[in-house]
Amino acid sequence: MTSDGVAKLERMTAGWPGVMVFFAKLLWAALFGVMILSAIIATRLIWNDDWPLARYDALVVFAVVTQIVFIWRGLETWEEAKVILIFHITGTLMEIFKLAQGSWDYPDQGILEIGGVPLFSGFMYASVGSFIARAIRFFHIQFAPYPPFWATYVLAVAIYANFYTHHYTYDIRWVLFAATLVLFWRTRIWLFIRRKPIAIRLPVGAFASAWLLWIAENVGTFTQTWSYAVQGDIGLVDIGKFGSWYLLLFVAFVTVTLVVRDAMYDAEIHPSPRKCD
Repeated sequence: MTSDGVAKLERMTAGWPGVMVFFAKLLWAALFGVMILSAIIATRLIWNDDWPLARYDALVVFAVVTQIVFIWRGLETWEEAKVILIFHITGTLMEIFKLAQGSWDYPDQGILEIGGVPLFSGFMYASVGSFIARAIRFFHIQFAPYPPFWATYVLAVAIYANFYTHHYTYDIRWVLFAATLVLFWRTRIWLFIRRKPIAIRLPVGAFASAWLLWIAENVGTFTQTWSYAVQGDIGLVDIGKFGSWYLLLFVAFVTVTLVVRDAMYDAEIHPSPRKCD
């Protein structure tokens, strides 16, 4: 969204209580993901197997149209769209690999798929990148003190690689969990609900976000959009997936920093609202 769009949102919520402003900005930042998740639920409720268009293919069409509208209406900039596309591609590649390993399955079929993976799945990863980029705008977020970029890139590559290599060798996720704390524990997310900033440590923010994504995973399985080889006795997604999303959030975040550099500061700061260009 352009700076005018951010200002318009802030004017609209000017008289609201702070907690309502926070959730309004949060939901607006997560709009792409909310729309994809809503489409997953809606199609599960209404879709008929006899219809000429498969449910998975309809979700692909919906996701593509939604992405086009976001760019057209200025809800995402072209620079943000480029980096979101990168995360979309890396997410789809991982989906193809994981599906071949039997980690999860897509019970329905469609035409718009690669390696058995419906193409809408990549948009679910893209929605995470979209949320991060849009939240930085709406909350005027600043990250400080931010670790060296090269170190964050090494961590992101190691996390992404471990999603593949742990099938053949040791799973080093506990080392990676520790690495996120060592590298990012000092980093605070400074965000503005109004003029006064509040701060949260970056790993704590990632922890909270991972829970929301784990809940979204359960929506996917309850609607039979995908299913896991291992789930709890009451059908909940294995809690280990929470840890996977926690780590993957750092991959998404570091990917977004490829274009959103002006929000990162290598030293402690006295935060003030950033101008959203």
